[in-house]
Amino acid sequence: MITQKSIQEVINIARVEEVVGDFVNLRRRGVNMIGNCPFHDEKTPSFTVSPSKNIYKCFGCGKGGDPVRFIMDHEKLSFPEAIKFLASKYRIEVEETEDTEAQKEQKLVTDSLYIVNEFARDYYVNNLFNRTEGKNIGLSYFKERGFREVTVRKFQLGYALEDRDDLTSSAISKKYNIEHLRTLGLTTRNDVDFFRSRVMFTIHNVSGKVVAFAGRTLSSDKKQPKYINSPESEIYNKRAVLYGMYFARDAVRKEDECILVEGYTDVISLHQGQIENVVASSGTSLTREQVNLIKRYTSNIKIIYDGDPAGIKAALRGLDIVLESGMNVKLVLLPDGHDPDSFLTEKGTDEFRNFLNTHVEDFVFFKTRVLMEEAGHDPIRKSVVIRDVVGSIAKIQDTFARTLYIRQCSVMLQIAEEILVSEVNKVIKAELRKKKEEQRSGEQVPEMSREEEWITPKPVLSQEPPEFVQNDAWQERSVCSVLINYGHKIMEGDENLSTAAYIIENVMEILQYFDSDLCRRILEAVGHELAAGHTPGHNWYLGHEDEEIRTFAVNALSTPYVYADWERKETFLQTQKMPDDNFVRDAENAIFRLQLRKSNRIISELQNWLRENMAADNTGEEYVVNLKVLQVLTERRNELASKLGTVTL
Repeated sequence: MITQKSIQEVINIARVEEVVGDFVNLRRRGVNMIGNCPFHDEKTPSFTVSPSKNIYKCFGCGKGGDPVRFIMDHEKLSFPEAIKFLASKYRIEVEETEDTEAQKEQKLVTDSLYIVNEFARDYYVNNLFNRTEGKNIGLSYFKERGFREVTVRKFQLGYALEDRDDLTSSAISKKYNIEHLRTLGLTTRNDVDFFRSRVMFTIHNVSGKVVAFAGRTLSSDKKQPKYINSPESEIYNKRAVLYGMYFARDAVRKEDECILVEGYTDVISLHQGQIENVVASSGTSLTREQVNLIKRYTSNIKIIYDGDPAGIKAALRGLDIVLESGMNVKLVLLPDGHDPDSFLTEKGTDEFRNFLNTHVEDFVFFKTRVLMEEAGHDPIRKSVVIRDVVGSIAKIQDTFARTLYIRQCSVMLQIAEEILVSEVNKVIKAELRKKKEEQRSGEQVPEMSREEEWITPKPVLSQEPPEFVQNDAWQERSVCSVLINYGHKIMEGDENLSTAAYIIENVMEILQYFDSDLCRRILEAVGHELAAGHTPGHNWYLGHEDEEIRTFAVNALSTPYVYADWERKETFLQTQKMPDDNFVRDAENAIFRLQLRKSNRIISELQNWLRENMAADNTGEEYVVNLKVLQVLTERRNELASKLGTVTL
């Protein structure tokens, strides 16, 4: 394990402009540097490097971080590997400590599982090419599918013999641990090979390590399952793995689009046809983890399904998960009777590409059209369809996109746009309420990665005005942004008080009322650091173990704008400081705005409580106490409003 001293030395010395400059042609623009993003294709540079903050940020694809994160993303390295990479660049000697016995044992087990899987892969591949049964059955099958030998070897396809324990016996003879074979599902508890008489598909993780296998039977016996897969293990979580992603990731980034298909052979066929930005969900319904994996490389996903009823139902199943993740989702349905493999084989690559481009359909509109066709003129079924579509639209993150979808779907559903807006707002409101209830009950729920705003509906005389849920996430993020940018600086007039200490001191009493779980975690983490006598700087946030905190920090420290260099023209600000020197005012205003919002919310809740208890004639001691609390809070609220020049009603 690399010592913390060495890690910190690398982080302190590595300069982002030097590290990125080895891979990207950068040019100066004001205090920053810009270039074409290495993570996605672009003609107009949106990739910005800030030497003063030691970070990079692409305002096109969203990638950002410090020098270590750049090397991790660009070179596909783990954190320790990236540290060693940069240490070599800067000629820093890396110190490593001995792992504890428990750490050594755990690492040994994990490494052993990968090694056993590699043995199994080589065993199946050897069977396919060098043993009679494998060549006659397995290799013949792949050739019938049109797979060339170079493709078969690239995807490490293989064959499991009919013999009941050939793999197990071979592994034991080579001193592999039988328990590891059982853990990986290669050997049953009865010491019999799990995969027998099947062609084998090797499943890799995104870094190329073998994590599992899938076996397809070639038997006509209906009692035999067509596919069987390795069980989940320490190195294999089927919900987080996409078949072919290891081979597709560079093409996905280059094309800025990921094509999702259903089967292993579909992936292999398309790769062989020079369509390489394609993956499959490994026999499972699309999961949130798989969607997040795709999102690491692109925000655009095109799903290809068979045109039969089963394919249509499969397409609809994964819709909401993809929409909720903020992906741009398109769908292509192939002609009935075709899958991607057969259609590509019959039509060829050029016609296949042309079909994808000319038959692509927006996922939401597809769902609306298909369900409405099924509902026909039945009003009950139609109302069910409307609620289903409303639920999907409510998952869409972007406010403008939601508005456009509502406008178009109102025409397709033959329902007033205002009513659709109201229903979407109700769903979003219910989701937010549920999230808050879960937070209050102490459950850990993921930070909502969506705009917590409402679409403002047009007035409708026959409707009541919609309710709007108050939410202070914007103000909370503003406070955290000031904290990350200027928390390490000292407040004016007090040499011992940092901006971070000032912010923490003023938010702790309202932290329990925060809407953003991420902001709460940031403030709590900084509070612990301050209590330990350490004031976090930029590098602390950028190197934090929590990925959400790292991402938030990069976004908070980045801006696509630069200040005009008026000082060089001998023109100076007369009435205020430069923006970066206004951190005291920024911190105070951010705190005051947040406190004002929280005060208004608590006052509103207290007023409601007092009204309800007065109506119920329940005006005992608790009522008197809350009335006094209301008076104190109202005075405090008015003081805050006065400082901000805000009118309170």
